[in-house]
This record gives sequence, C-alpha cells and structure tokens, in this order.
Amino acid sequence: MSKPTEYDYLIVGAGLFGALFACEARKVGKRCLVIDKRTHTGGNVHCREVEGINVHQYGAHIFHTSNRQVWEYVNRLVEFNRYTNSPIASYKGRLYNLPFNMNTFYQLWGVTTPAEAQARIDEQRSKYAYIDEPANLEEQALKLCGDDIYQTLIKGYTEKQWGRKATELPAFIIRRLPFRFTFDNNYFNDTYQGIPIGGYNPLIEALLQGVEVRLGINYFEERDFWNEQAEKILFTGCIDAFFDFRFGRLEYRSLRFDHQQLPVANFQGNAVVNYTEAEVPYTRIIEHKHFEFGNHPHSVITYEYPDTYAPGKEPYYPVNDEVNTRRLLQYRSLAEAQRSVLFGGRLGQYVYADMDDTIEAAYRLARKELDSSAV
Repeated sequence: MSKPTEYDYLIVGAGLFGALFACEARKVGKRCLVIDKRTHTGGNVHCREVEGINVHQYGAHIFHTSNRQVWEYVNRLVEFNRYTNSPIASYKGRLYNLPFNMNTFYQLWGVTTPAEAQARIDEQRSKYAYIDEPANLEEQALKLCGDDIYQTLIKGYTEKQWGRKATELPAFIIRRLPFRFTFDNNYFNDTYQGIPIGGYNPLIEALLQGVEVRLGINYFEERDFWNEQAEKILFTGCIDAFFDFRFGRLEYRSLRFDHQQLPVANFQGNAVVNYTEAEVPYTRIIEHKHFEFGNHPHSVITYEYPDTYAPGKEPYYPVNDEVNTRRLLQYRSLAEAQRSVLFGGRLGQYVYADMDDTIEAAYRLARKELDSSAV
C-alpha cells in the first residue's frame, strides 16, 4: 500500500502559469504546494518596488489580449490602468514611431498620405521581386519592406537580439511585417490592454491566496523527496532539464539587465525606447515609471542587453530551428508518457507566450485536469 501524500499537486514554479493552476485547484478543494527556486513569486512578471516605482525586474511586461474571458478573469483579481504600448525606435540619433505606421513613414521619407507611403514601400520592395523563396531573414525582410525600413529599424535590432547575422537566421522568423497606413502608435491591435495598478505582484498574490508557497527551493536538489509529497506534479521549468537533457539541451537566447536609479524626473519620456543600430550594445531602455504614469521626482531605468544562454542564466527566447524542434518533439513524447506529471508554461512547453496565452493555457489545463479528477 502506497504512503498517502500530503498534497494533491506539487507545482514547480510560482510564475503566472503555476499560480493560475494553483488558484483553480484551490477553488475545488485540492491541496497544493507551490515551490520556486527564486526568492519571490511571479516568475518573470515579478516587480521590485524602488521608492514608489514598480520596476519590471525581468523586462517590460504589457498585458494585452482580445480574449474577453481572459480579460475578465484577471480584472476580477486586480484593477488595470489604461497604459498603451507605444514604443519608439532610436537609430543614429533619430527617433521613429513603432509599429510601422504613417508617423514612421513620415519620419523616414516625409510622406504625408497613405498612397505616398504605399508607393514608397512598393518601390523599395520591387528591387527584391526576383527573390521567390527567401533563404534567410534578410532576404525575407527585404522582400517585404525594402532597404530603408530594414536597414533602419530591423537589421541591427534583430541581429543583436539573436546574436547572429540576419543572413544566418531562418526566414520564418519574420514571415510578415504589419504596415499601418494610419497615424496610430498603439503597438498592439488587441481589444484590451493595460498594466495592473501597483504592478504584477498583486495579481500573483491574488492567484496564490490561500495556497502554500515555499521559495528558494530547487526542485532538482531533492527531486525524490519532492516527488513523494503529492499525487501529481505540475512542472513549469525547462522540459529538457526534467528529463536530464537526454536528447541534448534545448537552445535559448538570454537577457541581462542593468537597472539604474536616476535623480531625474523624466529620463526619456516613454516607457520603452528600442535601439536599432548594431553599434549600440543594448536593444532597449525601459523607464518604468511611465507604465503607471508616475510623477516621482526620480526615475528608474533598465538597459536590456541580449545575451548568450548558458546554464545558470535565465532562458528567455526559444531558438525554434530544425535541431531544437526535433529535440522538442522527442521531449514532448516523453512528457506525454508521464502519468503523474503535467508540463506547462513557456519553459515546460518551450514556447514564447504572451501573458494572455499563458493564462488561457493554464486555465484550459486546469479545467481538463480538475474537471476529470472530480468525476
């Protein structure tokens, strides 16, 4: 007779996915234990308060969705502000609005009408009409937008982000480029958008209310012990690590952040400014107070640098090439054979997911798992 366990679910990872699953499990009376190797909850949406400013510790997170059910779900937990993401690109001292819209085209070429902008784009694209099947990202981008947009706003930023020349990157990374022939700087087309008032910590705290959480715990250091604590496990860490890298390591790109507190009320006038030239080592500067319309006499900014990934660094962006796709399918085959382990989240699924997609996926898994277990 097997030893009774103290918990129904051990949830490895206190990020958005794990927290939402725990919330749903608690609602139906399941006993959950959430553990995380970090000393805080929230995963990469965690905010650190610095003299009244909520600093997005792991990069900018702007909530946006067209899924009304997801929007209503999070708004039952916290109140959102009206923040609209309107990043700016800086290239060799000149500023350009993003996404590509009539403001951008005016800044590039001085055109003032949609017809003029379309004609300029068509003219620049026509030079690359001979490319039938783009062999790499550079050919794909030139075929889509021509030289000016590519050289000014895409090439340097993309090469910094991925750590490889655009001619060495697969074409599918940039299958399409959205052009807006309106003077609209809203980066997202989604119906709903904003940031939780007070940052993301209150959202995570609301999800984990009433759930036992233990922090600073590395699951792999006492794996056998933790496996015995619950009937089932939800694992939101790296799927390849769970299987001891049997088929090799999945590749990621990482990031590093340089947070600085400044004695100025307004450093750059916008929450996010991208730096698209190759000579600038960082990809963007974030000024956190603008996410919540702060009027503090000081500011906190973050320089965001792309970084190679290695054990000990945070994995951010999956490298979705043929080698990693093949490895992922092998790991997923092992995962599907696990009777008592569920896998979720961006690391457990090896995906780059927006927050609304993460919430929807966690909710669907919870309903599938919990509704079936209640039968």
